[in-house]
Amino acid sequence: MKKTFRMQDLDCANCAAKMERAVASIDGVQNVSVSFVMQRMTVEADEERFDEIMKEAAKKCRRIEPDCRIVL
Repeated sequence: MKKTFRMQDLDCANCAAKMERAVASIDGVQNVSVSFVMQRMTVEADEERFDEIMKEAAKKCRRIEPDCRIVL
């Protein structure tokens, strides 16, 4: 399953790259792309675990940039 989410308050391209690497390390994620310019995250992951994966992704992103939110 592949979905795109809006990122809220993503402040720098370096943080976007760190988030991309962190989310890619989650078990079940096949592909992830974070666009700082578009303020979007596209995630391709196992359909049966997608909600669980996105909760973990949100936690990892908050650790990198506490003000940033993934609009689920």
